[in-house]
Amino acid sequence: MNEIKIFSPATVANVSCGFDVLGFCLDTVGDEMVIRKTDKKGVFVTKAEGFNLPLETELNVAGVSALAMYNALKPDCGFEIEIYKNIKPGSGIGSSAASAVGSVFGMNQLLGNPCNKTQLTAFAIKGEALASKCEHADNLAPALFGGFTLVKSISPLEILQIPTPNNLYATIIHPQIEIKTVEARAILPKQVPLEDAITQWSNFGSLIHGLHTNDYQLIKRALHDVIIEPHRSQLIPYFKEVKQTALQHGALGCGISGSGPSVFSLTEGLEQAKNVEAAIKKVYSKTNIEFDVFVSKINTEGVKIIG
Repeated sequence: MNEIKIFSPATVANVSCGFDVLGFCLDTVGDEMVIRKTDKKGVFVTKAEGFNLPLETELNVAGVSALAMYNALKPDCGFEIEIYKNIKPGSGIGSSAASAVGSVFGMNQLLGNPCNKTQLTAFAIKGEALASKCEHADNLAPALFGGFTLVKSISPLEILQIPTPNNLYATIIHPQIEIKTVEARAILPKQVPLEDAITQWSNFGSLIHGLHTNDYQLIKRALHDVIIEPHRSQLIPYFKEVKQTALQHGALGCGISGSGPSVFSLTEGLEQAKNVEAAIKKVYSKTNIEFDVFVSKINTEGVKIIG
């Protein structure tokens, strides 16, 4: 096999109380990429459609992660990468992670799967760092592993897969504004009150337990962020209105996806997810901001071959 076409999914990171460590994978939005083996050695980004992405390998997220893998494995071939970008950069649903994951996953397939998913995550981190100026894996891990993932440690890298309740759905609203991850991190406090820290790790532990036990009511009580959201929500127009509306229409919880501007809601069941979708559409329909809304079951497969 010398060529492969893949679907690299969008993801939600942080998940309210799980800043920089927790994420989940979406099913209905993602990039498509073609990875091709070549006789010419090296890594080359030959096409990038959808948004204005650089073709220079060292300046492209997919190229940087691919180079990290290529330099480590030193295969007796080269690779071409085509990117068909459907996830808008800066949208808050893992655009850079999808690029970083897609290239290394495709290369791994064409080389006969010499690397496991954790090793692929380590290569993909190098590409993600190009976009966000720091190494984090809370988008990368769910894109590669599927479902919910917990980044136990970056050094050494350790990823834990968390069970996904069968009837859990996500509703995502994406206001058409851009928030750079670097800027969203810059506004965060360097220190937090002990009381807030205790509340946050109590919520986080409860959320993990709720996911393990399919306890939707515990998930609902746990989906609260007292440390990051109060700061980042100021960057998202009408965030409070969207959150209040989502909760009033059946959401278990509502929070910022990644660094924003996308906002996620989790619900028990598709019907509730559709109710939330209709309600939050009305909030933004009254503004002059363009937006997209979509509903997705939690994708437990992650990145996959489509051709």
